[in-house]
Amino acid sequence: MKTSKKDDVGRGRPVSAETVATLSWRLDAAEPPSILQTVIGEIFAGRIAVVSSFGADSAVLLHMVAEVDPSTPVIFVDTGRHFAETIAHRDNLVRQLGLRDLRSVGPSPEEAARHDADLSRATWDPDGCCAFRKVAPLERALGGFDAWITGRKRFQAATRQAMPVFERDGKHVKINPLAKWSQTEIEAHASRHLLPPHPLAGRGYPSIGCMPCTSPVHLGEDPRAGRWRGLAKTECGIHRPAGGLAVLPST
Repeated sequence: MKTSKKDDVGRGRPVSAETVATLSWRLDAAEPPSILQTVIGEIFAGRIAVVSSFGADSAVLLHMVAEVDPSTPVIFVDTGRHFAETIAHRDNLVRQLGLRDLRSVGPSPEEAARHDADLSRATWDPDGCCAFRKVAPLERALGGFDAWITGRKRFQAATRQAMPVFERDGKHVKINPLAKWSQTEIEAHASRHLLPPHPLAGRGYPSIGCMPCTSPVHLGEDPRAGRWRGLAKTECGIHRPAGGLAVLPST
């Protein structure tokens, strides 16, 4: 797909439905490695980033990205509330895969002190906590890109079953190359390439976020059932309906 004078990609304007439809027509049926090769090396060359939580199966997407171009920017939102195992897994994967542009972003110390001085906000206002720890830092980090890649899969939760491979996210194209893959395919790729698992994955944590808001998952539950357990909340706010904006906490 070549950028024309009428194309909204790369022009700082909200992405049109036509642009996303064109991408879907061209690549929706392709396998993840082919999708990544095309969007990283061709369509959005130099204008695309990967956003990774370095969670339970993040190694699979990051391995595919490294195979295409290990200098692709990888954005990690460091909320300050991650499990120590996640930070260790991040550092191990970056080293093993040869990723050359890890960008850790998060709230400033001043923001953390202003919005969550006693580290209790996750218990009484998880949406507000996510807004300043995750959503706002990521929006700042994505400012210089036209597209970003996620590791989301449809099997992870009922709320993700209709997730497209390409979607609009304000001024960005959001790409979910693993959307159609099953847990079996994810595990097979990890095994074939000897990718290290997250230290918590074998201890009942198939989806891993911040420590205060993540619990083990029971047999038969959705992989994301341990996130914000007992609440109606299912997403941190990074993944939201097109056109949605981060709502910063007022206190």
